[in-house]
Amino acid sequence: PQVHHQQPQPQHPQQSQQPQSHVNPREHARLLARERQYAIADQMSRMATDEYQEDILAHMHAMDTATQPDVDSIDIQTEIQWFMRPYLLDFLIEAHAAFQLLPATLFLTVNLLDRYCSKRVVYKRHYQLVGCAALLIAAKYGDKKDRVPTIKELKSMCCSLYDDDMFIQMEWHVLQTLGWSIGHPTVDSFLQNAVVDTPYDPEVEHLALYIAEISLFHRDFVSKLSSDIARASLALSRCILNRPQAPQSDWASNYDSLTLVSLSQYLQKPSHVLTRKYSSAHYSRASKLLEQFLARQESLNKSYNPPTPPNDRMCESKAPYENEAGLATPQKTQYPAVSHGYITPPITPENDAFGVPGNPNVAKDGSTMLYNCPPSPTPAPTMQYTAQHYEMTDASAYSHHRLFPQPPAQTFNPVF
Repeated sequence: PQVHHQQPQPQHPQQSQQPQSHVNPREHARLLARERQYAIADQMSRMATDEYQEDILAHMHAMDTATQPDVDSIDIQTEIQWFMRPYLLDFLIEAHAAFQLLPATLFLTVNLLDRYCSKRVVYKRHYQLVGCAALLIAAKYGDKKDRVPTIKELKSMCCSLYDDDMFIQMEWHVLQTLGWSIGHPTVDSFLQNAVVDTPYDPEVEHLALYIAEISLFHRDFVSKLSSDIARASLALSRCILNRPQAPQSDWASNYDSLTLVSLSQYLQKPSHVLTRKYSSAHYSRASKLLEQFLARQESLNKSYNPPTPPNDRMCESKAPYENEAGLATPQKTQYPAVSHGYITPPITPENDAFGVPGNPNVAKDGSTMLYNCPPSPTPAPTMQYTAQHYEMTDASAYSHHRLFPQPPAQTFNPVF
C-alpha cells in the first residue's frame, strides 16, 4: 500500500505571511516623551499668551510703528523707480521658495529693503544686491541655520553678477544703516495672533497671507502698518470665502475699511510668480480660490448691468435765432405762416339756413348747442400794444431774412 505523507500546515498562516515588526522600546519611549513635552509646551504657551496678550500686542504695535519705512523718501531716489519693484520682488519670492524659508522671512526682507532705501541712495545696479543682503539678514534672524542661504548660492542666483565680497560688504552696510535694529513684527505674526482663538481654517489663513503678499508689490502699502494689513487681509479673505467675521470684541474686528478697499482693488492682476506659488496644495490653492471668486463677481456684474448700446446719433446743437435786434424767440416752422398769423377757423354764418334766426346757439333742428362762443375776430394787419416795452412792426422787414423763408405773421421786437 502507498503511504501519502502530508506536509505539516502552519498553525497560524496569517502570522507567517506578515513579517513581524520589531519596535525598539527605547525609541518608543523617546517618542512618547517628546509628545508629552510638546503638549506641556503648548499648554504653557497658551497660559502665557492669555496672561500677557495685551502686553505682547502693545509691544508689537510699538515696534511696528518704529520700524516703518518712509515712502516719501523712496520717491526721491534718483535711479530706483517703482516699476522696478515687481521684478525684484519676483526674484526674492523665488529665492525664498527655493530655500524653503519661513513666511516671516519674506516680509522681514521687504521691510529691511524699504527701510534701507528710505535712508540711503541706492544705484540701479545695486538694487538686487541690496535685496539679497536683506534676504540673508532676515534668514539669519528668524530661520534655522541649515536653511540660511550661503554667499555662493546667492551669487549663483544672481548669475555671478556680484563678487563674494560685495555681498558681505552690503550686508554690513545695511546693518550699519539700520542701526542693527532688525526686529520687526511682520504681517504673518499679526495674522497668527488674530486667529489663535478661532478654529483652524487653512483656506482663510493662506488666502489672507496671499493677499498680504500681493500688497508688497504696490507703493500704497509701503508705509502701511503691518497690523492694519493683517487685519484687512484677514477680513477680506473671510469675505471672499463667505466665512463669518470676527466678533466686535476681538482684536481682528478693528480693521481699517479704507485699507480693505485698497487691497481689493489690487486683486485683479497679481504677480505670476506669486500666483504660481499659491496655486499649490501646500497653500490650499489660494490663488485658484481668488480667481474663482473674481470670475463669479464678473459674471454677476455682467448679468446685472447689461452693456449699453452705442449711441450713433449725436445730438446736433442748433444755433439760436437772431434778428437785427439780437436773440429772438424761436418760431415754429411746422405750420405755414400767413399774413395775419396762424390759420383761424372762419366765422360761423348767422342765417336761417344754419340756425334759428336771432339765436345763434340753437341749431336748425331745434337742439340747443352746448357752448355760447362769440365769433372769432379777424386780426388787423398791424397792432400797436399799449405796453411801453413791445410794439408791432411790419413784417416786410423780415421777408428777406435767412431764417424766415416766408414773412412771419407776428414779430415782437424789444424796444430799449
